Amino acid sequence: MNSHHNGESDSPTSQPSPARRALAALPPLGALRCFEAAARLGSFTRAAQELHLTHGAISRAVRSIEDALGVALFERRSQRVHLTAAGERLRDAAAAAFDLLAATVRELREPARKPALVLSCEPTLLMRWLIPRLPAFQAAHPQIALQWVAGGGPVGFGEVDLAIRRNDFSWGREVHAQHLFDERVGPVCSPAYRDARVDGAGRGARLSEGAVLLHSATRPDAWAQWARAARRRLPRAPAQTFEHFYFSLQAAAAGVGVAIGPWQLVRDDVDAGVLAAPFGFVADGSAYFLLSPAPARAGTPVALLAAWLRAQA
Repeated sequence: MNSHHNGESDSPTSQPSPARRALAALPPLGALRCFEAAARLGSFTRAAQELHLTHGAISRAVRSIEDALGVALFERRSQRVHLTAAGERLRDAAAAAFDLLAATVRELREPARKPALVLSCEPTLLMRWLIPRLPAFQAAHPQIALQWVAGGGPVGFGEVDLAIRRNDFSWGREVHAQHLFDERVGPVCSPAYRDARVDGAGRGARLSEGAVLLHSATRPDAWAQWARAARRRLPRAPAQTFEHFYFSLQAAAAGVGVAIGPWQLVRDDVDAGVLAAPFGFVADGSAYFLLSPAPARAGTPVALLAAWLRAQA
């Protein structure tokens, strides 16, 4: 049995759709680009300058579209061109199409960005130690995107990927912890306050009468812990308490009194001469860790970040 539908060229599915036939009838892309530039700039001369073509090339491209469509796109009056109603419609459609093409090309050219690692860190450590060092991390690892959030205590993985915490609470056996650095603490004050209220230096240093001890509600035992670690008597002096640890360090720098400063939080100010540490620093038995829900494989962003953090300490 013979059939006149026995070849692929005769198959109904091989016939171009009306939309495809209309697409094939579009003016050349180059001509449309010339028209869009002339319509947007309101000038054939300026369009020619933008596209690095001649005025005549722009005029011929526009004329070819007008001939193909059978409508006028521009009115030429007093050596200037003005869009007709048809020209305005084609201008809007061409501009939208070229904008879409440009956006797609940009996306294809840009490498796919990996989602940022979300890290939680205690606020004072984040402000005084990490943030000043982040440009160095970005320069060393530009391929790793980080998003930092302030937080303390137990970690809700899922909301964050990693957390930096001091081991002053139990985080459970299911959490993987990488040691970053041991905590070292010591009394700090402004250089002027040291000269006025601290007698001696090093092991022989002591606070003179009138010195004020600065406390923090978030670390209420900081002075007692330092005294035990340094094997010194807790100084008897007037006290002033601040709501946050960061405030007590700022007050010390302002000359209000003497605060307990962890080395990593005050090292930049000590190096800059903003704070003085007349008693030095001692380990208080605690440490900071990078917490994650699972061990990090070598070479992964988490492993690279952990190694960089340890190097900064």
